[in-house]
Amino acid sequence: MYNKLTLDNGVRLVYEKIPYLRSVAVGVWIRTGSRNENEFNNGISHFIEHMLFKGTESMSAKEIAESIESIGGQLNAFTAKECTCLYAMTLDEHLGTSLKVLADIFFNSKFDKEDIEKERDVIFEEISLYEDTPDDLVHDVLTRLAWKNSSLGMPVLGTKKSLSGIDRQSIMRYLSLNYIPANTVVSVAGNFDEIYLTETAEKLFGGWEAKKKEPFEDAAQTFSKGMKVKVKDIEQVHACIGLDGIEQGDDRLYSLAAVNNIFGGNMSSRLFQKIREEKGLVYSIFSYPSAYVKNGLFTIYAGMNPYNLKTVISMIIHEIRLLLENGIAGEELDKAKEQLKGNFILGLESTSSRMNSIGKSELLLGHIKTPDEVLGKIDAVNMDSIRETTENIFKTKEIAVALVGKVDKLMGEDIDKILFS
Repeated sequence: MYNKLTLDNGVRLVYEKIPYLRSVAVGVWIRTGSRNENEFNNGISHFIEHMLFKGTESMSAKEIAESIESIGGQLNAFTAKECTCLYAMTLDEHLGTSLKVLADIFFNSKFDKEDIEKERDVIFEEISLYEDTPDDLVHDVLTRLAWKNSSLGMPVLGTKKSLSGIDRQSIMRYLSLNYIPANTVVSVAGNFDEIYLTETAEKLFGGWEAKKKEPFEDAAQTFSKGMKVKVKDIEQVHACIGLDGIEQGDDRLYSLAAVNNIFGGNMSSRLFQKIREEKGLVYSIFSYPSAYVKNGLFTIYAGMNPYNLKTVISMIIHEIRLLLENGIAGEELDKAKEQLKGNFILGLESTSSRMNSIGKSELLLGHIKTPDEVLGKIDAVNMDSIRETTENIFKTKEIAVALVGKVDKLMGEDIDKILFS
């Protein structure tokens, strides 16, 4: 059972008590990520996330880490395109420690100039590592192409050029504009005393005053088709095919998730069985939907020997056309729905998963579906909704393709003909 409390300043507290567990997960969610940035400050949300752990007025960076690790817990954070989350997971008896530590780094981080310069170099290394991981990099290349000239397509890490221009002044300005009560959700899942939780949250977050500003509103971004190649001297070629997807909160996502399970979402899927198992043309191949506010993307990934690239791309397009022409069988749909329900229910066994789910839903959508509502949405998927979804998403003339590897001009032209002729 989910509960929600909105503090007088606009901070939202969402929580779910699970009395049979001995753990508790706490997250502080902020409605800011790379989508809120521009070409000049790209990466600043992620930069701030790093800096929040560099020391407060009362704790050093080491003391911050020790405050949770010394009680057997975990403390971490992540930045995505639309949000930043600071979180801690501990035994239930240490809920107060988690809340106090998260509140301290959230409100009292020093953002020391010397630490900023050090952390900039750390993030430069993170970017270099990412560049050296082509199976990750190709997804970034795809989003830049699919949403070119848009903040949604910009990398979460930023670029070395954009990060070089970020200083303490720009960080503090960004914080004042985006770290505001209306953009903040505190989510808690696990075993806790409800009165203690609400009183502590009110004490730690209720006195926060910020300039009156409206929360960030996303504009829908136009999907761009085409092909982009990033040449790298590596043994494999990594390919991503992107299709315009479905936005966060749209019920059609349940139908798309079912289609994805059948098409390329797991080891029993059509793509994996036909291209990897039967033909042995790839080491890895899969597909997945990504949902954002007012936008979505459906991605198909494959990693292979450059010699197999044309064949693999042709087979993927062939499978898309078969899906459009012949649809799916009833037993495939039944199996896909059971997989979705099973994965969802298993996810409910984790306090961190439940904290993430309720926090992100409240932050981005302003409401949270109960488990019964989610299972009902999955059960409601039928052949008609599957047919409508596949026809709307799998448009072979409206695709974006990213390639990373030793792809010469002639190979690129051949792929272009397969895809767009």
